[in-house]
This record gives sequence, structure tokens and C-alpha cells, in this order.
Amino acid sequence: MISDDEEIDDEAVAAEWEASMAAEAGDDDEGADQDAMAAEWESMAGGDDAEGGGDDDDGVPGRVLDQTEIDSLLGFDDDDDAGDIHGIQALINSALVSYDRLPMLDVIFDRMVRMMSTSLRNFTSDNIEVSLDNITSVRFGDYLNSIPLPAMLAVFRAEEWDNYGLMTIDSSLIYSIVDVLLGGRRGTAAMRIEGRPYTTIEQTLVERMTAVVLKDMCTAFEPLSPVNFTFDRLETNPRFATIARPPNAAVLIKLRVDMEDRGGRLELLFPYATLEPIRELLLQRFMGEKFGRDSIWESHLATELWQTEVQLNAVLDEQTMPLSQAMNFEVGQTVILNKTPQDDIVLKCGEVPMLAGALGRSGQFMAVQISQKAQRLHKLKPDE
Repeated sequence: MISDDEEIDDEAVAAEWEASMAAEAGDDDEGADQDAMAAEWESMAGGDDAEGGGDDDDGVPGRVLDQTEIDSLLGFDDDDDAGDIHGIQALINSALVSYDRLPMLDVIFDRMVRMMSTSLRNFTSDNIEVSLDNITSVRFGDYLNSIPLPAMLAVFRAEEWDNYGLMTIDSSLIYSIVDVLLGGRRGTAAMRIEGRPYTTIEQTLVERMTAVVLKDMCTAFEPLSPVNFTFDRLETNPRFATIARPPNAAVLIKLRVDMEDRGGRLELLFPYATLEPIRELLLQRFMGEKFGRDSIWESHLATELWQTEVQLNAVLDEQTMPLSQAMNFEVGQTVILNKTPQDDIVLKCGEVPMLAGALGRSGQFMAVQISQKAQRLHKLKPDE
């Protein structure tokens, strides 16, 4: 026979089992809900991938760009030519003025390269070849930051343009020039000693070479616009060679100087503010397009002018009188002139006085003995 206490224990155990079964059922329902939610997210992600694999209804591609396409978009594609700038890099450099808008610079510096080859050969007594690498547009601040050190920077002044330019000589050319001028052996590369400042001898020799280059550059610019480039100072720190503001645009001319197995680079930099006085002349595309002075035409014109016949009038005297008095002149009337036989008369070409001299006679002809130029005797009228 079962007692009341045993019945109470059985009911407690049954209640405990029922509660545990209900908890397990709840856990199963919660797990099912989580599985359903995960399946729903997976289906949504799969749908997005399917849509991203092709074009949507609006025709907008949804694929991810690879590294090559990103470089091409940014303008850093190595496969393109160095002069072909596109993408975001082209937008950044759009503020620069392209030197292609100044085509006459090619003519000027091509002429300068030919003259430099001869001048530097005479300067060093060695076989030197100078070549023009390229002409580009840069920002002045970017160029100063890109100069490989050590180097020498020569600041020169354009007298007629009232502005400055910059010449950069790299270390290879410096040691090559010093080696050649001081009698270094041919066929051996110039010795480079890094980590020390340039000596006074090296700076003096480079300054002499700079004077030769500036002289040739003056001659190259002479047919277009005569200008005198004078040496201002020599710097070894680019920050001390600042001749323009960092954002300003400038034209960079890169030259290569080869001396058999030695040589180096020489760079010329002109801020656009320096070239502004002759900008109209640099816009020409060929030499016949109003290219400065034409010596052949000048000599031909001068020759023709010297052979031109002109008519000269010998003016004895000039008087001012009323028109009524001039209209009443009669034949045989005497007009008194304010001249004596010793006074000079003026020979005029039109209204311009040319010569002055004494009036006389030579045989059967009246003659004038020239004594001086009439401009010295001519006095300007009050209205002139």
C-alpha cells in the first residue's frame, strides 16, 4: 500500500520531468527560429551576389575593380607612356600650363644644345656631346623636393625680363667636369666622394661652366628676344634657391652631357612668370611666323632705302602774313627776306629739315655748300 508521502514525491518528480520537457521543447523552437533566420539571411546574400554578378535593371555594373583597373583610374598605370597622364592624376595636374602651348621653346633649346656642344668642347678640350632629353611642366615646389642631393643650384637673372631662373647640376656632372678640367685620365669614371660639402675649387669650376652655358643660352634667345642672363649665386641647399612660390608652374628643360664614359645631367628651370614678357613670341609654331628680327629682310630694305631718290627743297626763308596781302602780290614786287648772304639756308625733305648750308653758285647752277645737319638748328614750334 502506497503512502501519502510517496504520492507527493511521485507528483514532484512528474512535475520536474514535465518542466524539463517543456524547456527542451522551448530550446528546439528557439533553435529552429535561429536556423530559419540564418537561412533567410543566406538567401538574401545569395540574391545580392546574383544581382552583382551582372547588370541590374538600370545597367549599373556591381562588380569589384581589381588592382590594375584601380591604378588605371588613378592615373598610375605603368604600361602607359610617361607623357600620357590620365585619370585623377590628370585632374590634379590640370592647373599646370603645358609647355606644348609654347612650341618655340623646342626651337630655342635645340639651337642651344648645338652651341653648347661646341662651347663645352672648347672649355674642357674633351669630346662632349650635349643632348636634350625633354621639356616638361612642373610645379616649382615639387621640383625642389625631387632634386637628388648632393647637387649645385645656380640662380641666374634675366635682366630684360626682370626675373630669375634656376640651373641644377647633378653630382655626376660636377665630378666629371672637375676631373676633366684638373687633368683626369680618360677612360676612367670620375671618383665620387659622398658625405662632404663641395670645395671652393669645385664650386669655382662649376661657376665657370655655368657662365659658358648662360652665354650660349643668351645667344639661343637672341633671334626671338635679346636677353642677358647673368649669374647671381650658387647654392647647395634647394631651400636657399627658392625663386618662386611652391605652387607656381614652371618649365623644366632636362639636358644630358656625355663625355665618353663620364657625364651627368643639367637641368634648367624657368618659372612662367619669367617667360611672361615673351609669351606671345613663344606661342609661334615656326620660325617664319613673325619670328623676331629678320636680318636678310633688314639688309635688303636698308639697301633699297639707300638707293631711293628723294627731293630736297632749299628754303631761303619762311614768313607769316595775311592771305589778303599774299593775294595782292604783283609782278615785279619785291619781298624782303629775313636772311643775309652769310646766313645758312635749310634743305627740307617734305616737312623734315635735313641739312643746312650756305647758298652760292657753281658754274651755271645755284648750289648749297653743306655745313651741318639741320636738326641742330631746327627749333620746335610751340604746338609741337
